[in-house]
Amino acid sequence: MADKIWLASPHMSNEGYEIEYVKEAFDTNWIAPLGPNVNGFEKELAEKVGIDHAAALVSGSAAIHLALKLAGVGEGDIVFCPTLTFSATANPIIYQNAKPVFIDSDYKTWNMDPDALEKAFNKYPEVKAVLVVHLYGLSADMDRIMEICNRYNVPVIEDAAESLGTYYKGKHTGTFGEYGIFSFNGNKIITTSGGGMLVSNNKEKIVKARFWSTQARDKARHYQHSELGFNYRMSNIVAGIGRGQLKILDRRVGKKKYIYDYYKRELGDLEGLVMMPVNEWDNPNYWLSCITLSGDIKPIDFMEALEKENIESRPVWKPMHMQPFFAEYDYVGGDVSEKLFKNGVCLPSDTKMTDEDLERICGIIKSLWK
Repeated sequence: MADKIWLASPHMSNEGYEIEYVKEAFDTNWIAPLGPNVNGFEKELAEKVGIDHAAALVSGSAAIHLALKLAGVGEGDIVFCPTLTFSATANPIIYQNAKPVFIDSDYKTWNMDPDALEKAFNKYPEVKAVLVVHLYGLSADMDRIMEICNRYNVPVIEDAAESLGTYYKGKHTGTFGEYGIFSFNGNKIITTSGGGMLVSNNKEKIVKARFWSTQARDKARHYQHSELGFNYRMSNIVAGIGRGQLKILDRRVGKKKYIYDYYKRELGDLEGLVMMPVNEWDNPNYWLSCITLSGDIKPIDFMEALEKENIESRPVWKPMHMQPFFAEYDYVGGDVSEKLFKNGVCLPSDTKMTDEDLERICGIIKSLWK
C-alpha cells in the first residue's frame, strides 16, 4: 500500500530550531516547571499576533477554562457558544457549572451567525460571555459580532485554536475579544505536541491566569492556597518546541494556502463540490481545506475512497446541539450547521505533502465523478 497521507500531522522545522531550544533547556537543567522558554514563548507569540500579554498553558481547553473564569462565569451563568465546533470549546463552560446556549453558523463564514447571535441576546439578555470560534482557520464576522456584544456590554472570548496566523481585516484573530485562545495540539498549524496560550491586553488578568495555572499558590514560605488552583502551566521543554515552531509559522501558512489553491484549481469545477468560503476581508491560515458536497457523491463515499488508498480525511465537526452530552441545552438558529456537518468533508491538509501526493488525492477524487 502507498505511504499514508495524513489529514494534518506535526511538522518540525528543517533548520532544527525546536531542537536548539530544547537542548538549551536540557543543558541548563530548565526542564520543569517553568523557565526561559516559557517566558520567551509568551513574549514572542504576543508580539507575533500584536497583543500585550500571554500565558502559556497545557492546552487550548485550559486557556478557555481560565478565560471563562476571568470573565466571571460561574454556576448557572449562560455562555453563548457556536454549535459548529469541537467539544473542547464547549466543555470548559460545563467545568464552570455554567450553561451553554449554542448558536448556529452562517454559510458566509461557517462560523457564528451574527443574526442568530442577535436572537440569542434577545432571548437571554443576562448572558455572561460569548465564545467565538474561527473554524478551520476561517475568520468569523468579527465586526458584526463585536458590535452586538459591545452593545450588550458582554465580554468576547475568541477560540482561535485553529486560526493562528489568520487575519481579519489586517488584524490577527484572537486579538479582538477581551481574551484569545490558541492551541498547539499535534495537528495544529504549529505544534508543541500539546499546549495552548491565553492572550489579552489586560495585564492584570493574565497575571491572575498564571497564578491560577500554578495551583494558585500564595506568596508565602510555606504552601498556602487562598483560591482554587489548577495544574495548567506549560513546561519549559514544550515551550522550547513552540519557540522553534513560531519561527516557521508564516511558512506553514503559505503551504496551507498552496494546498487549498491546488484543490480549488483541480477540484473546483466538479459538479456539486464547493470549497469552503474565503471572504474578501478574511486572510485565513487555511488550517484545513474543507468542502461541501451535493448531488450523487456523498461524504461517506468520498472518505471511504480516500481511506482505501491510505489517505486520511474526516467529516466537518458534528454540531454540539446534536451531541448526546449537550442535547439538554438550548440552541438558537436554523439548520446551517447541521447541513455543513451532513455535507462537509475535511481534505488532507498536511504541510509535508508533495505535489505528487496532491495529484494522487485529486486523481482519486476525480474518479468518483467518472
